[in-house]
Amino acid sequence: MKPESVVQIEERTARLTILIDPRKKAVFESLCAEEDLTPSQVVRRMIRRYIEERTGRPWTPGEVPAGGERGTGRNAPRRRNPRP
Repeated sequence: MKPESVVQIEERTARLTILIDPRKKAVFESLCAEEDLTPSQVVRRMIRRYIEERTGRPWTPGEVPAGGERGTGRNAPRRRNPRP
């Protein structure tokens, strides 16, 4: 039986690519370094908090979203915002 304090490690196999203003990126990376964290660690934390806020419950690694799992990667279908 696992102790309660053991946290399950999430798989990190998907890549998220974003475009960001270079100045904002530099400030973000500097702030992360001050906390001795990588930008990836901080972004994962923000995403996890967002999911928890939106779902109203703690994130569980391996959980599949209510709407089913959308594909990931280059061949995944992309949502397009309707043009006005």
